[in-house]
Amino acid sequence: MAYSNCSSFPDDPKKCDILVAVRRTFGSISLVACLFMIFVIWLFRRYVAFSQRLILYLSIAACLESISFLMAAEEDDGSYCDFQGWFMTFFSWQVLLLVTCMTFNLFMNVIKLRTTEKYEWLYLGICIFVPLAISCLPFIGHQYGPSGAWCWLRGNTSWRMGIWYGPLFVTLTGLALTYTYIIYSLNRKASNWHGTYDPDTDREYRLLKEDIVTLRLYPFIYIATMVFPLINRIQNAAAPDNHVFALVLLASITSPLHGALNALVFGLNKETFQKLRPAQIKLAFHAKLAPRSVIQEYPQPDADTNVLHANAAHHEMDIDMCVNPGSE
Repeated sequence: MAYSNCSSFPDDPKKCDILVAVRRTFGSISLVACLFMIFVIWLFRRYVAFSQRLILYLSIAACLESISFLMAAEEDDGSYCDFQGWFMTFFSWQVLLLVTCMTFNLFMNVIKLRTTEKYEWLYLGICIFVPLAISCLPFIGHQYGPSGAWCWLRGNTSWRMGIWYGPLFVTLTGLALTYTYIIYSLNRKASNWHGTYDPDTDREYRLLKEDIVTLRLYPFIYIATMVFPLINRIQNAAAPDNHVFALVLLASITSPLHGALNALVFGLNKETFQKLRPAQIKLAFHAKLAPRSVIQEYPQPDADTNVLHANAAHHEMDIDMCVNPGSE
């Protein structure tokens, strides 16, 4: 059934049905993919590493943002429509800021050879309170409402540019320039890592390899998936009464897609891929569940309990070494 108030294509409202179906399809794929990333990071305790925690935060935000793409096609201008607009704005900003923090961390790793783990709580504070403040601004003057085939900001171009697309353009430009410089610096440093062995050089190389190789593709994925939405919005601003369906369709495909692409890169990582085997997964589950099952299954007097606890801890250590070889 076509939506009668499809403001983007009033002469052919069935196009809005197509856009909604596309957004929901790719939003569902990204939702499942992000849940997969979160599950793997939890199961194999990869959250111990700072770089993996950054990926975890990004996965959680992208997962919740994917839900906003499943809430498309609300016709009524009511509280649910306002909530949908707020929800989309909040988590879109959160994803953008997490990618920015990730890029800053890469910059510090490559250029300064320093980790930014000590700023982790600052990252989280910025990525929670800044989106919260920005997403609440449109409640002034009731700016949230029906926006084409879904709910977001109404057709007020100044609000859309001020709240999202203006900052997005500036941030993407900065991310692209920073990312280009990071890649250039990596290539230049790599050329200096050949020759006589030096402990300090080897330490720097390992530091870069651990965090940079893990994180460097995620900012690029976000930049790539935001190109068509930004082009589409520029076209809408230039010709508000003449939307190009092909551009809107491409934007509807790529906007929800970055969660799925993140999971693809995550899953194809050599270390992650090797862990996704039935035997490794079984051992990881056993490591998660074994301590609790040992305590519950074998209640003993106090004198024996300490021995059992020590054996359980030793058993868990052996399992963890099998699941995470080379962790010592």
